[in-house]
This record gives sequence, structure tokens and C-alpha cells, in this order.
Amino acid sequence: MKILKKIKYIDIKNLLLKNSLEFNSEISDDELFLNLKSISNSSSEDLSFFSNLKYLNQLEIIKAKACLIEDKYKEYLPHNCKPIIVKDPYLAFALISSLFNNENFRSNGIISENSIINKQSKIKNNVQINQFSTVHENTDIHENVYIGSNSNIGPNVIINSNTIIHDNVSISNAVIMENCIIKSGARIGGTGFGFEIKTKQKIYHSGNVIIGKNSAIGSNTTIDRAVFDSTIVGDFSNIDNLVQIAHNVTIGNFATIAAQVGIAGSTAIGNYVTIGGQAGISGHLVIGDNVTIAGKSGVTKNIPNNSIIAGFPAKDINLWKKEVIRNSLKK
Repeated sequence: MKILKKIKYIDIKNLLLKNSLEFNSEISDDELFLNLKSISNSSSEDLSFFSNLKYLNQLEIIKAKACLIEDKYKEYLPHNCKPIIVKDPYLAFALISSLFNNENFRSNGIISENSIINKQSKIKNNVQINQFSTVHENTDIHENVYIGSNSNIGPNVIINSNTIIHDNVSISNAVIMENCIIKSGARIGGTGFGFEIKTKQKIYHSGNVIIGKNSAIGSNTTIDRAVFDSTIVGDFSNIDNLVQIAHNVTIGNFATIAAQVGIAGSTAIGNYVTIGGQAGISGHLVIGDNVTIAGKSGVTKNIPNNSIIAGFPAKDINLWKKEVIRNSLKK
């Protein structure tokens, strides 16, 4: 979608200053930018960024008006593109992208006449609920919450302030902390995959789900409620689309989990963990802090802090690479 906002350089400067990012440029404060674009697709009215050496040779053909770039690479820019010197161009790009964002999901305070609100729910000031959404009993929705269309909220739910819930979301038996984003189709708080193995007798789940503040849950991701206590996703965590988080799982703060990851029940995952796409993690494991799990890995045992693992069964990534090389030489 073409972005039509005109952003002045003074707005970019103020945003970088607000976030304590050092920068330097000779661009005038009134200079306008129409889009934020990649190096190869930029035009003369755009702002671009360079953060990956893979694209170094493309800098000589960049058409953007300016480029977020480290000082040591500015000499590669042509004269038509002015440098904005920053230490971390990708972080600067991430922050500035908000200025060009046309998607506005801030609450307008309007509750649609076509929504259904249970009388036993509590809705505070400036909450927006779009058409055909339902709020069930024992639900508490705090200030400035946005709820899209066709969503089902409750029972037994607390949604804290400034949270955005997109269309077709189902949330029950959950606490969503402030400033979260729940994308379309997410299912949070349903009963987990629990039963007695011989008779297949279902196990009643009485726990809930807690999503920490400033976290994002991707489209069609499922997070099951705990059997007794809480399934937990920590603060500042980013969960991609189509992720399965089973009952009683706990995930620490600042987690990054890519699409199609599956985490079996009662596994405890530490802080600052990164999990690549399509990785699978067995149940009742302990994954330490600062662990990186490569995509398509199969984790079957506990992982200590600061590990980088890959393969199936997952092991130290250097051992895995050696095995891959040995196996390729045998062919």
C-alpha cells in the first residue's frame, strides 16, 4: 500500500532524540519525505536505510533522498542521497517506521450498536468495540482499548489499557497487560490438550493465560490456558503467526518466536530467547536465558543459558554444523 504521509526531517530528528539515538546530518528541518523504502525500491522523495553488507553494492544506484547509514559506509552513497549518520540504522528505521504508519487503531471511544456487551462486564473510558464483537461476563476492559470486528472477549478476562485487539480474535480466561497487540485470528485462553492417556478422560482446566505488557501475539496463534495456574508470555515479547503455546508453558521477557513454532506443555523458557520458524520444543523442559534455537530444530532436553542450538535432536550449533559437513562428505 502506498504511503501518502509527508514527514518532515524535524519530526525524524525529534523521534531519534526522544529515543536517545545519536545522529548527524546536514538535511534541513523542513525537508519532506513521502515514503520509507528499501534501497532498491526507493525514489527521489523517499528515506531509505542500509544495515546489511549483503546490499552494499546496491548503494551506488540508490535513488532515495536520504539514507540511514553508519558513518563508515557513507562514502558509498551517490551525491543524490544524503546520509543520516546513526550507529544502528536498523533500530533507527524501526523507530521511524511509526511516523509513516497509516494504520490507526487508536480507540475512538465508540461501541458499535451491533456489538453485544454483557451487563456483568466492566468497560472503562474511551473503549472502541467494533461491530459483531461480543464481550462476555466477568470481563474488565480498561482505558483506550481497541477491539476489532467479530471478536469474542471473555468470560474471565482483563484487558489493560492501550491494548489493540484486531478482528476475529477469541480471548477467554486471560489477563492481557497494557500496550499489547493481538492480531487477527488469535485464540487465547482455551482449554489445552490434556487428558488421561489410557481412558482419554479429559482434564478440566481452571487456570488462565497472562500476556505481559508491550507484547505482540501473531495471527492465528493459539495460547492455551493452564490446568491450575497460568500460561505466561513475558513482557516485550513478540510471537509470530501460527504459533502453538500449550498449557502451563511460561515464557520470559523479550522473547522472539517465529512462525509455526510449537511448544509443548509445562515447558519453562527464560528471558531473551529467540526461536526460529518451525522449531518444536518438547514438554516439561527448561530452556535458559539468552538461548537461540535455529529454525526447524527439535528440542528434546533442557538447554542451559546462552546456548545456540540447531538440528534434531537439537544440540550445540557448532556440533550440528560439523555433523552436516561429515554427512555431506559421505554422499
